[in-house]
Amino acid sequence: MSTSTLTNVPLQGNLLGNLPVVAKRRKPLKHLLVALLLSMLFFIIFCFMALHGFIVLLLSNPHTAAIVSNPYQEKGLQYENIVFPAIDHSTDLNGWYIPADQSKRTIVFSHGYGTNREEPWVKVYDLAQFAHRLNYNVILFDYGFASATHKTAATGGKTESRQLLGAVHYAKQRGAEQVLVWGFSMGAGTALQAALQTDEIDAMILDSMFLPEPDTIYHNIEQYIDLPRDLSITMLRLFFPLLSGTGLQQIPYEQVKHTDYPMPILFIHSTRDDKAPYTIAEQIAANQTNPSSGVWIAEDALHEMIFQQNARQYLSRTASFLSSIH
Repeated sequence: MSTSTLTNVPLQGNLLGNLPVVAKRRKPLKHLLVALLLSMLFFIIFCFMALHGFIVLLLSNPHTAAIVSNPYQEKGLQYENIVFPAIDHSTDLNGWYIPADQSKRTIVFSHGYGTNREEPWVKVYDLAQFAHRLNYNVILFDYGFASATHKTAATGGKTESRQLLGAVHYAKQRGAEQVLVWGFSMGAGTALQAALQTDEIDAMILDSMFLPEPDTIYHNIEQYIDLPRDLSITMLRLFFPLLSGTGLQQIPYEQVKHTDYPMPILFIHSTRDDKAPYTIAEQIAANQTNPSSGVWIAEDALHEMIFQQNARQYLSRTASFLSSIH
């Protein structure tokens, strides 16, 4: 018995002596795992934020093609190269003025995002010729984000609305007594924002109207990459003022959606529009009480492709609208 007891004493001492060594080895391992997990978490957060910063940077600085033609080359229309300031003199804009014979009526075309005054898929030259044949002067111009000489960031209509008002003012200076704005996509949304600031726009035709509210912007991003909605919208709200100089809250999309505009407006949209929900155009159109206002929702056209795919009906409806506002 005594021999057994003496033999066990050093064994117990060795076991107890080893326990702190095991604990010390496990503690650094635990700290390393925590550090790795935190590093991964911070890296994911950084990548998520960087992705949204990159998205906002791209949205604020869209690539636009160069001007490759002119109204005379395309349709035999005599024109003038013009330069005029935005209404707040923040920048100069370049464009073309196509005069009609002794006309006091002018149509200003307001092009969409990511393109220029030629906007080829809309077939703007065809529509400019159509307006000219109805004896309207025509102004085609580039927004600042499409300018080769006076580049500005795209701001969803905040600065663009002041640029559009510069074109309207220029039309008035050239003797127009009636000025209409014919807008496409974001150019149509910009027209609605501009119309909140002036009484010098006498009528509008708004094709595939895009209103840059957070949900619509997210809807377009979601078509390319699946991101969590609420968190993405929060990131967009954070980065837009930092990278474009304009916060989403500075775009009056709620006011636009609930305003009854005094001038007649023809809304043209399509149920197949995958960039701008037609329900928003229907909602704004429903607010209008001007008897000459109206809405046409086409069934089979994509965004800004309504004229291309329904040319005869498109021209018939726009000609009828224009004749109703003389």
